Amino acid sequence: MLVSAAEPELAQVQQHLQGVSSMVAAFAQTDRNGHVLTGTMTLKRPGKIRFQYQKGVPQLIVADGSSLYFIDYQVRQVDRWPIGNSPLAVLLNPKRDITKFAKLLPTRNPSIVSIEIHDPQHPEYGRITMIFQKQAGAPAGLMLQGWVALDSQNNRTRIELSNQRFNANVPDGTFRWNDPRPQGRR
Repeated sequence: MLVSAAEPELAQVQQHLQGVSSMVAAFAQTDRNGHVLTGTMTLKRPGKIRFQYQKGVPQLIVADGSSLYFIDYQVRQVDRWPIGNSPLAVLLNPKRDITKFAKLLPTRNPSIVSIEIHDPQHPEYGRITMIFQKQAGAPAGLMLQGWVALDSQNNRTRIELSNQRFNANVPDGTFRWNDPRPQGRR
């Protein structure tokens, strides 16, 4: 019975993800030690996302369509991963069929849909648990509330979203960034 109930909700999540071409939202990020950082998340599909942290935080996470970068301006370091190797790939690729990697998680609230996504063939990519609230005016009737990402080293990061705005025009320049390393700019 649970499997048949899960299929419509997984299909609804897939429709939501396919129906979002862009999103801008405020975010609060909580790490495994309980430290909270805030900022603005901007998403543009396919493949682009930017986490602009609050003033005074010398970090940036940005995906430019092919790679996901973590930039630490304080230590002048840039780490890069292919987008597909990140738990965020599900958000960045609207054509990805999540039903092959996703399972519905039980919730106590019938207006909440929670799914866990991971690729069992690639556990090194980590896993992401996405939380949606049923909301009639949102794409496919779901509002992405946030997610919990667990990377391959079992580092847990929770992202909570608020003030979500969907399908607005987002310029590609939003996903450019200044390279802190001596050789130049991105």
